[in-house]
Amino acid sequence: MSEWTWEYEGYDPAAERLRESLCTLGNGYFATRGAVPESRAGLVHYPATYAAGVYNRLESTVAGRRVVNEDLVNLPNWLLLRFRLRHADGSAGRWFSPDERHPVDHRHTLDLRRATLTRTFRFRDERAGVLGVEQVRLVHMGEPHLAALRTVFTSEEWSGEVEVESVVDGDVTNRNVHRYRSLNRNHLTRIRTGVAGTDTTWLRCRTSSSDIGVSMAVRAVVMGQLPVSSEPRPSRHRAVHRLVVPIGPGRPAVIEKTVALHTSRDRAISDPFGAVLDRVTTAGDFSALLDSHAVAWERLWRRADVQVPGEAGRVLRLHLFHVLQTLSPHTADLDVGVPARGLHGEAYRGHVFWDELFVLPYLNLHLPEVSRALLNYRHRRLPQACRAAHVAGRAGAMYPWQSGSDGREETQQLHLNPRSGRWLPDNSRLQHHVGSAIAYNVWQYCEATGDTEYLHTKGAEMLLQIARFWADSAEFAPEYGRYRIRGVVGPDEYHDSYPDAARPGLDDNAYTNVTAAWVLSRALDLIRRLPAWRRQELFERIQLDSGELPHWEDVSRRLRVPFHQGVISQFDGYGDLAELDWHSYRARYDSIRRLDRILEAEGDTVNRYQASKQADVLMLGYLFSAAELGDLFHRLGYDVGDEVWRRTVDYYLKRTSHGSTLSGLVHAWVLARVRQVEAWTYCREALEQDVADLQGGTTGEGIHLGAMAGTLDLVQRGLTGLETREDALRLDPVPLPALSEYGFSLRYRGHWGVSVRLRSGQLGIGVPDSEESPIRVVLPDRAVTVAPGETCTLLLPEG
Repeated sequence: MSEWTWEYEGYDPAAERLRESLCTLGNGYFATRGAVPESRAGLVHYPATYAAGVYNRLESTVAGRRVVNEDLVNLPNWLLLRFRLRHADGSAGRWFSPDERHPVDHRHTLDLRRATLTRTFRFRDERAGVLGVEQVRLVHMGEPHLAALRTVFTSEEWSGEVEVESVVDGDVTNRNVHRYRSLNRNHLTRIRTGVAGTDTTWLRCRTSSSDIGVSMAVRAVVMGQLPVSSEPRPSRHRAVHRLVVPIGPGRPAVIEKTVALHTSRDRAISDPFGAVLDRVTTAGDFSALLDSHAVAWERLWRRADVQVPGEAGRVLRLHLFHVLQTLSPHTADLDVGVPARGLHGEAYRGHVFWDELFVLPYLNLHLPEVSRALLNYRHRRLPQACRAAHVAGRAGAMYPWQSGSDGREETQQLHLNPRSGRWLPDNSRLQHHVGSAIAYNVWQYCEATGDTEYLHTKGAEMLLQIARFWADSAEFAPEYGRYRIRGVVGPDEYHDSYPDAARPGLDDNAYTNVTAAWVLSRALDLIRRLPAWRRQELFERIQLDSGELPHWEDVSRRLRVPFHQGVISQFDGYGDLAELDWHSYRARYDSIRRLDRILEAEGDTVNRYQASKQADVLMLGYLFSAAELGDLFHRLGYDVGDEVWRRTVDYYLKRTSHGSTLSGLVHAWVLARVRQVEAWTYCREALEQDVADLQGGTTGEGIHLGAMAGTLDLVQRGLTGLETREDALRLDPVPLPALSEYGFSLRYRGHWGVSVRLRSGQLGIGVPDSEESPIRVVLPDRAVTVAPGETCTLLLPEG
């Protein structure tokens, strides 16, 4: 199998949802799942199309309570195309379905290089004979409002007719996630359909509460011959174009279906309806669209590709493919965040969490304009975050754990445990550390790109308001002589309260407190570096009094970090919790990744145990190098050397169920420099999370975008030790045997295509010719300067 293709042989209904997610095609503006074109949504298939940022809010009644949820909307299904054979006597056969008519030699081929999905199969009609079918689809990367499907029918030893129905179907709901079945799922209203000319049908509708206008126009044409008949006709919720096409040996029937999609959120259009009719009318045929689409992807691969030999490289390229389909250069023109499950399904309702923490570090060095746009999504919602903090009695900005259209807190009030069937309170909105993630992303972006203008303006506004929130959240505790942050939830998510506590929340979560201290120290550094005029302007804009800064300084040095048994405590009191009988639970259950659900179904709670869903304390080792982390703890007045950190890593490794796709990734990163065999075990798990659906059915509800991007960054920064700080590329490669050879290109400061290659213990750095300044490269034992047009090869020390 090629390093650029993924093939799915045969037809397995049980695996269709997973394959549909992994075969999704998109361009950053919209994406369409890889469902077979003739299918409609049901237990096996889930055709769906999502446009970035198109949300709608609905009210539901769950467990006797009124709840409101905002969802990424499943848009009308443009892909639907069904067919049947017409016999010599004028009668028609059954409409083809792989669930009713067994296809032979059924294969899907996902071509990553050209971003196409090809489906081929044959089936035998009882009266006509064998029909061969090839279908190729694309979602255009160069023209973000276009997608196309070409279907070629061939007969082997018979002549007759094929009847085809090309449909754009507005009778769709959000049904991808079974757990959400109790919720209102009907997001589209005011559906209208019609015909334009002889080959085009259209559908227009609006979302029910957000009132976003959505228009689609579909052109269906027969290529190379005239159809026997062509009849486009509208109905209530569907526009159908019926075609009858002659077919015979050496005379294939070729139908090309092209769709244009616009919404009322788009720029530079008068109205979505007029825009789609104009766009589909002027679009080229499938061959022309495929050529220009492939060229757009070729440019994108040049900017972002990662080269790793073997199966790991194949998976990494698939991960990159899905990252680029969700967050492409077109994203730079949109007001959208990082959807945790991509544009591939409806899990997490399409919301934006903290996943950009794992995504932006890769994009910063390949598509920095996209990183900046994603940060702007957060900046536009800064006023909402400040209002949320004010309502909570805090200063500054309190960003939501789950964000959607307008930046309000979208975290659900209740969540369903599928094991017990019970709806339970959801306290994950207390994960205020999402603000630190946003601040971290601002700082990393500006360090990588040298974008001082952004750091001094929008970046500074976010960073300072987040710092202000942490300073105001910290309560001084005289008994410790330190500040405490209370009533929060950390990245672990299993623990949302103390056992038998009346209120949710935990005190002094180590990750939360250390990252809060980092935010405060970075904010103070930035204030000192700002030109006086800009500092004054900024203080006036956000109404910051310089008298607040001594308190920031004090909090940044005296936040409490709890310890027990010589290790960093996940939160205050973690060491007092009961130990779980891990051996017993592993013996009783096939998987204990979702230990929280297992315990709740047993009438127990994970809050009673020293058990974590994913890395929490160890996330600090993901964000900060050993030197940075040591400096952070030193600033806080704690001596956390290598031995304390090793004990802490060992302690939590034994107490983590890896119920998150991010867990293996973070553990691989943390272990890469100390225990390489174990690191590769976790790295392999991170690579397999979605392709093997290790979480047990969740990938069919959407890919895990943070984990996919994180595996790319594991190669880019984790294994190279790459840091972009102090105006230098800092590298400290780690020799992970299973990933000992790799290469990629970076966009660093003004340089496009800086190459980094590791092979046979040699590190190569190449800087393309330009008028830019030389790049300073710093390794642990030396520093070199590489001028534009030069390549430098460095021999790395053994071990």
